[in-house]
Amino acid sequence: MYAVIKTGGKQYCVKEGDVIQVEKLNLAEGETVEFTEVLAVNNGSLVVGAPTVEGAAVSAEVVVNGKGKKVVIYKYKSKKDYRRKQGHRQPFTEVKITGIKAGKAE
Repeated sequence: MYAVIKTGGKQYCVKEGDVIQVEKLNLAEGETVEFTEVLAVNNGSLVVGAPTVEGAAVSAEVVVNGKGKKVVIYKYKSKKDYRRKQGHRQPFTEVKITGIKAGKAE
C-alpha cells in the first residue's frame, strides 16, 4: 500500500515505514503529524482524488528537525570590484510514516 501526499508545496510517494525529509514543520521530535492532503492511494486498486481523496490520511512521527547542506551564493562582476558571498542552509523535518488510512473507495 502506498500514498501520494502533498506538503510544503511538494509531493511525496510514501509507504508505511518510510523516512522522508519534508519542508520544516513546527513540531518537536517525537510528536505525531497527520497529512490530510492525500492525492492518491493504492491498496490493491488505485484511488485518485479530485484534487484529494476524501477521508484519506497519512500519519507520521517526527524523527528529527535539522538543516540541509550549505549552498553558497556568489555574485561577481568582472573589472568592477564587486563580490558578494552568501550562504544558505534549508531547514527540514524528517518524518517516519506510521500509517496510511485509505478513505472512501469510489
